Amino acid sequence: MKILSLIAGLLVCIPHAWAATIDGNDLLRKVDRNLEPESYEMYRKLINIEPNGSRKEFVLYSVKKGRDKVVALFLDPPSDKGRATLRTGDNMWLYIPSVGKPVRITSLQSVIGGVFNNADILRVDYAVEYNVESATEEKDHYLLNLKAKSGEVAYDRLKMQVDRKILLPLRIEAYAASGLLIKTLYFKDIKDFGGGIRRPATVETDSPLFKGYRSVMLYSQLRKRQFPDEVFTLNYLSRVEDLRK
Repeated sequence: MKILSLIAGLLVCIPHAWAATIDGNDLLRKVDRNLEPESYEMYRKLINIEPNGSRKEFVLYSVKKGRDKVVALFLDPPSDKGRATLRTGDNMWLYIPSVGKPVRITSLQSVIGGVFNNADILRVDYAVEYNVESATEEKDHYLLNLKAKSGEVAYDRLKMQVDRKILLPLRIEAYAASGLLIKTLYFKDIKDFGGGIRRPATVETDSPLFKGYRSVMLYSQLRKRQFPDEVFTLNYLSRVEDLRK
C-alpha cells in the first residue's frame, strides 16, 4: 500500500512540475511572431504629447524583412516628408532628401523627439536583442525578465508582462544597466488586421526621465508582404516611396 501511495503521489506531482517549466526564449519568439509577421508593411501615426497638452504628429510607412531589417519613410508632416530611416541589426541611418546622403544615428536618439527612441521606432524582434533570464507564470500573465545580448542594445534589461491566453505583451519596463527605469511601454487595443494578424493597435510610453511627456504609436494597415534585399540598403533610401505605388 505504501508503494501504491508513493506512485500515486508521483503521478499527481509530475504534471505540476511540467506545468511549472516555461521555455522563456521560445515564449519570446512566439510573442515576436504574434506582434507582427517576419516580413510586412504597415502605416503608423506617432504622437508626442507635452505636459501642456500640445501635440506633434508624424505618419510613417514602414517595411520589415526577416528579424532585424527595418525601413521607415516619413509621410507627414510636410517638413519631414521624404526622410527615411534604415536599420540592419544594430546599425541605423537617417536619410534627409536635402542632404542626399545617409547619416548614422544611434538607438537612444530619436528621429521624432518625444519619449520613443530610434530603437522603439525601428524595432527588431525582441529575441534578436535579448535572452530570457527568467520566466514565471502569474495569475493572468507571464513575466519575462530579459537581458540584452550586447552593449549595443538600447535597454540593458526588460521586464515584459505577456498575456497568457494570446501571448502578446501587456506592459514592458525598460531599464538601464544601472537599474534605472528608463521608460514603460503599454500595449493596448487588440485589433484584427486580417491575414491572421491580431495584435495591439496602440502602444503608449512614458518615462520618469521626462515627467509629464507621453508618446503614442498607432498601427494601421499591417499586412504580410515580401521584399527584395535591395530595399534594405543605403542606396534604396531615396526610393522607399516607390514601394507604396
